[in-house]
Parts: sequence; C-alpha cells; structure tokens
Amino acid sequence: MKWFLLLIPVLFLASCVKGPRYARPADDSTWYAEPHRPQFHFSPEKNWTNDPNGLVYYEGEYHLFYQYNPFGDKWGHMSWGHAVSKDLLAWEHLPLAIAEYENPSHDSTMIFSGTVVVDKNNTSGLCDGKDCLIAIYTSNVHKDNKGLLQHQSLAYSNDQGRTWTRYEKNPILDIQRKDFRDPKVFWYEPAKQWIMALVIPDLYKVRFYASSNLINWNQTGEFGPLGDTTRIWECPDLYPVQIENQPGKQKWVLSLSGGHPAGPAFVGMQYFVGEFNGNTFVPDNPKQPARYVDYGKDFYAGIVVNNNPGQDPVMIGWVNNWTYANQIPTHPWRGAMSLPRVLSLRQTSGGLRLAQRPIAATYALHQKEIIDFTSPHPKTSHLQIILYPRASADATIHIVKSDSSETLITYDPVRQVVALDRTHSGLVSFN
Repeated sequence: MKWFLLLIPVLFLASCVKGPRYARPADDSTWYAEPHRPQFHFSPEKNWTNDPNGLVYYEGEYHLFYQYNPFGDKWGHMSWGHAVSKDLLAWEHLPLAIAEYENPSHDSTMIFSGTVVVDKNNTSGLCDGKDCLIAIYTSNVHKDNKGLLQHQSLAYSNDQGRTWTRYEKNPILDIQRKDFRDPKVFWYEPAKQWIMALVIPDLYKVRFYASSNLINWNQTGEFGPLGDTTRIWECPDLYPVQIENQPGKQKWVLSLSGGHPAGPAFVGMQYFVGEFNGNTFVPDNPKQPARYVDYGKDFYAGIVVNNNPGQDPVMIGWVNNWTYANQIPTHPWRGAMSLPRVLSLRQTSGGLRLAQRPIAATYALHQKEIIDFTSPHPKTSHLQIILYPRASADATIHIVKSDSSETLITYDPVRQVVALDRTHSGLVSFN
C-alpha cells in the first residue's frame, strides 16, 4: 500500500503558539500576545506593510527593507521600513530608512520597491571606504494621491544601513512613463557590470539595463509579454538556481508578480526558467504555459537575498493579496512577510520546476516534545503525518479547530493534489 508523507507547519494567522517563543527580546512579550500577531513571520510593529524590498546580507546581518506607511494601517505615504536579523527569523526593528518627501513643486515622492546591493569595489564612488550599501528604488512622483511619473533613484549608506542619503543627481533612470518600476539590481561577474531588471507593468515587459557604476545605465534587452498577462506585471527578480542532484549545473530563473492560477480576481507570482546572456533573459521554452511560484492566495512580490552567503537563493514574499489587503482584520499592524524559502530546480516529467523548502533555521523553532496522538490535540503547532490513503478516497485533516472554525487540508490520491480549505478558518468576513 502506498503511503504519503505530509508535513504541516501550522503557523497560520489564527494559530496560537504554545511554549517559549523564539529569540524575542524580553520586552516583546506583550507585543507578541496581540490577537493574530505572527510569531515567526516578520510583521511591522504597527501600520501598513506590503512588498519586501532590498533584501541583502552585509557584514553579518540580513537587511529587510519593506514598503511601509508611517502614518496608518492602509496603503499610502509609501516609504522604506527597515529591520535586521542574524538568521532571517528573529528581526530587530530599526528606524525608517528612506522616507516619502515633498518636492519644491509641492508634489510628493513616495519610495516604491527596489533593491539594495553591496558596492564591494566602490564602483559608484559614493562609499567612504572600500564598500557600502546602495539602494536603487522607484520614485513615485504624485500629487493628491494621483500618480504623475515613475523613475529610478539611488540612495547610499556608509553606516551599515542605519542612515541613508539620497543621491543629489537623482533620478538615475527616467523614461518619462507613469508606470515604470521595481528595479532588481545585481552584479554580473562574467561581464563585470551591474544589471538592472525592471517592469513596464501595463505592457507586460521586463527591461534590462547595464552599468559600470550604478549611476549611468544603458538598455541591453527586453523580455515579454509571455506567460500570464491577466494582471499587470510587478516586482521582477532574476537569479541563478541550482538543479537538484546535478552538482555545478544551474539555470536562471526570472520571477514576476502579477497573475494567479485561480484567475484574475487574485494576484500571485509566476516564473520562467532559461538563460541570462548578459543582455537579456532567454526562456528555455517560449511557448510554455505559465508556471507559478505559489498556488496559495497569499504570496506576492517575492524577492531573493542579494549577496547571500549560502549557495542557494533564499526568497521572502508578502503574505497578503491585493484583493483584500486593506481589509485584513489585524491591529495595530496590517501585513506580514513569508517565512524564508530556499529555492532549487527539480527535474520532472514536465521539465524543470521551482522547488522550495524552509531555511534550515526554521527547524530550530520546533520544540523537543514529540506527541503520538489519535484524538484531537489542540496545542500542536507542527504536524508530520504519514497517510495510508485508499486508492480513490480523499484524506482530510482538520487543523486549528474550534467549535466555530477549522482549516481543512485534503489529499486527493487520484490527482495527487493537496488542497487547503480555509473557508471556515476564522475571521473570513473581510473577503
């Protein structure tokens, strides 16, 4: 008889974590007791957050910047929040990194999504020493909350990201478009130059630019439209990924936020596998149907860590969906980030697929007690289940269950599909 191993980390919004918390400051005990406050997923102390930005490792710290509203718990006044971590799980909140500002013309500039890189050889000429942190982001010029123009700007930090100075000759890239955003920047060693990938959302295109100094950019290529174009494209990322069980062999993956496998009512992420030739991304199969990073409804704007000390890319995304993001019933914050995911490529009968697993540090969150139970056990926060399903019968597990709510996980042995049903998982009236 076939058996099926199912690992279920029950770390949902509604779950209650038992026992000691992981690497939290002592004065955070009240803060982490707030209703629905994630215990292991990053969330701001208060107010609104959406896209993760500028994930980078530098001098022993991971930096997470993120879209943040300093003045409220709904989208607006977009600036960059900031936190640092030693392990991508326990985060220290830092002051606002790059804030929205008013222009002399009395319109304003919000700080949209972007990248932070380590300028290791001071190619920009902006570092006080041999290296520094450089942020490249989209400046969203607006007036009365109406967008006027988007262009790319630069800021730099010479104190490990604690303070930032906007480059006095901004913008560094401007094509005079209302929608032109979300730069991903990385160092491409074969050509010894910086590469920038960013989107023209309504045209479903990714443009590629190259620079020797992070300031002067020349267009080198373009990708798209391709795949899912049911929603505008946002937040591109481009990175090499190792193929499992093939040491030393890798492919490039281009990931984008936009369409969702459930249809245009939701947003999600898709990806393409191929090669980067130094100028543009070339997919292995231009005619392939869309492939999605995540089939859940709460994973968007995922990006990988720049200058990552590990071999494999690590991705963090926004745990939310624009369909209901402004209505999530949490207070005093709204929005959270995913647990970090290690990415690899796996060879399947349908070609290479993106595989994901939690970072190794996640397993340190487990408590040592192991329980073998055959009746309801409400205090469990992680389940490892071996199912022996009948040939055609679904197997359903009820988790986070109470008199009025439950979440269902069902395995269909015929289709070999695992489905999550959160119809009655708690507070669901907001959507």
